[in-house]
Amino acid sequence: MINKIVIKVNNTNLHNTYCHNPNIGTIREVFFKSMIFEHKIEIPKKGDFWVDEKYIFEIGGKNKSYKQIADMPNSFMVADDIEVGFKNKIPLWLFGFLY
Repeated sequence: MINKIVIKVNNTNLHNTYCHNPNIGTIREVFFKSMIFEHKIEIPKKGDFWVDEKYIFEIGGKNKSYKQIADMPNSFMVADDIEVGFKNKIPLWLFGFLY
């Protein structure tokens, strides 16, 4: 049996170099994290990122459900493949402007 090791490098371009079939979910999370690198980032029990000990972010595609973090205050869904946001759903591409 082969054990898999997951390494999340800080550059999404490197995933295409090092991985034969890069996981789109990992690429989305790495992109998000690399855009907010100046903030304090932690891994919460619910959601993908806890930023500045205040905001919870869940990263996913356009059809990702909000129910994982719905009961959490200051929580946001960051979605890929959408052009505009609505309520607590923010397009992933907008975080590229933080670079």
